Amino acid sequence: MMRIGLDFDNTIVSYDALFHKVACEKDLLPPATLVNKVVVRDYLRKIGRETQWIEIQGEVYGARMDEAQAYSGIIEFIQQAKKAGHTLAIISHKTRHPFAGPQYDLHAAARGWIEHHLLLDGEPLIPASQIFFELTKQEKITRIADFACDVYIDDLPEILLAEGFPTTTKRLLFDPEQHHENAVLHGLYPFGSWSAIADYVFTQ
Repeated sequence: MMRIGLDFDNTIVSYDALFHKVACEKDLLPPATLVNKVVVRDYLRKIGRETQWIEIQGEVYGARMDEAQAYSGIIEFIQQAKKAGHTLAIISHKTRHPFAGPQYDLHAAARGWIEHHLLLDGEPLIPASQIFFELTKQEKITRIADFACDVYIDDLPEILLAEGFPTTTKRLLFDPEQHHENAVLHGLYPFGSWSAIADYVFTQ
């Protein structure tokens, strides 16, 4: 049986639609703009609205967190892993409060999202004792090692390639928009969907 670690933001949860929605509500974004978090960020920075972008992040990850969507296939991946007897943990890093705006508890908001969305027949798919939000990237890497992950899945190459990342853990890169096409050159395994990750993990 495997111990599988999952990142949270932009790996389990997609924020594309919510960032677009909030920016449009504030009349900061032409509605025809592509529904994509990075596109929204780049547009706001281009028009000199960096401060508003930072405030929107706090709102999305805080008060509006429950409106975010799970990536297609992630629920099925977790269900398949549990059915096969594997152990799962969410191991992520996240500041406790936003850099600007109202001081939402971002950890509480993320845990609330998990309680509402990662369920099967009313029961949590991942127990609270196996959900970790660390304050720094280094603490996140330490937690991955402490949990003895056989596999860890993240959207950030900088985490998977970080100094101190456990050498015994297989590193899978979730890259649905193919931002990191050269990742394989660094020994990473990039995947464009959760179904592709499931095919790889559960057929090894």
